Amino acid sequence: MPYIHNNEVARLVKTDYKLSDLQNLILLLQDRGTLTFSSLDNGLFPAAQVSDSTQYTGYAAVWVRDNIYVAHSHYLAGKTDVALKCLRCLMQYFSQHQQRFTRIIDGEINPDNVMQRPHIRFNGADLAEINQDWQHAQNDALGYFLWFYCRLIADKALQPSLAELAILTLFPLYFKAIAYWQDEDSGHWEEDRKIAASSIGVVVASLKSLRKLFRENLLVCADCQYQDRTITLEFLDNLIQKGIDVLATILPSESIQPEKQRRYDAALLFLIYPLDILDDAISNDIIADVIKNLQGKYGISRYLDDSFWCRNYSDLPENIRTSISTDREQWLEEKGRGLKQGEEAQWCIFEPIISAIYGVRFQKTQQTKYLEKQTFYLNRSLGQLTATDSQVGGFKCPELYFLNQDKYIPNDATPLLWTQANLYTALKIMEQSLSLRERSLFK
Repeated sequence: MPYIHNNEVARLVKTDYKLSDLQNLILLLQDRGTLTFSSLDNGLFPAAQVSDSTQYTGYAAVWVRDNIYVAHSHYLAGKTDVALKCLRCLMQYFSQHQQRFTRIIDGEINPDNVMQRPHIRFNGADLAEINQDWQHAQNDALGYFLWFYCRLIADKALQPSLAELAILTLFPLYFKAIAYWQDEDSGHWEEDRKIAASSIGVVVASLKSLRKLFRENLLVCADCQYQDRTITLEFLDNLIQKGIDVLATILPSESIQPEKQRRYDAALLFLIYPLDILDDAISNDIIADVIKNLQGKYGISRYLDDSFWCRNYSDLPENIRTSISTDREQWLEEKGRGLKQGEEAQWCIFEPIISAIYGVRFQKTQQTKYLEKQTFYLNRSLGQLTATDSQVGGFKCPELYFLNQDKYIPNDATPLLWTQANLYTALKIMEQSLSLRERSLFK
């Protein structure tokens, strides 16, 4: 049984759930506020609930990527209105700042200047950009938006206007302009730029999602034009293939660039779920890599030698805490506080994704081994909920646990809405699996 921080949760955790068991657990979490998402009036979500003491994190801002995960979890749970409100507001944001796309598409701006790229973090209240240097080269964030927006169209949950189609058109043109398949971006972790499989994979998934709309006649080429450029199936096929070809050379690694190599990165899990763009062989390699090399007692590290929230991180100067990895790692080395493998922060956003992956497999095959693994990783996710006597409050979803002196504790970004969303997703997929099993037993 995984380590469970919260005693009330521990009493309801089982190695083999009945549907009623899970529903009782969900009721407890709903009652304790675990699955309550703080949102803005316009439907967007901050990265985390912050207090005066945690304002320094900047997590009161809105991240595109995080909002897609929150919206997707609500959509999966049947709360389509929440997802649509969020996506429409994100569309409004991209519409207001569309020159970030068009100036790069038109060759007026060099995309190497990342502050000139579309901003993936902004002020959610008024949709204004934040006047702060940031690693805005994040192709995955843009890809997630295009992927989910197209999915909502495909499911006939959303009917885009011509103006909205004009904005959608900018995404594939932008990905072509920056040559996404060889573009160095900062990716999911907003750190050092590199050619990353996790970013390329998200863009491939988004372009496939758009292509599906054309193939199913839900969109027509004439509606997707920018100046003299039209998005066609041939254009999308070629653009997708460029990404697929590069992924074949990188996976199951995250990056193979000289001096930027990264063999293991948990962000690759997202290419399996929710994006579903990898075959079983590569997926199995990635899952095995993460479990063997990155999984700890309390969570899963993003990658080896990750300096973000490393040992005694809260003691570091604020400017070092919020710096990118290279600056932070250099400072740590200079101060004689070098990184040590095994002391990386253990994140709480991954176990729910692994549970979801195995849940999807169980629902496809009804093989018990997948349900057992789905249950194990759901229980690890539940185990991460904060204890009732935690200094950050009980029943909350942390961003991560970090090593403070000799004890792992939740960090300041608690509750993190991305963690909440992934747990919400894992619970919903477990509910589906248990319903399927019970229906099968009564046939």
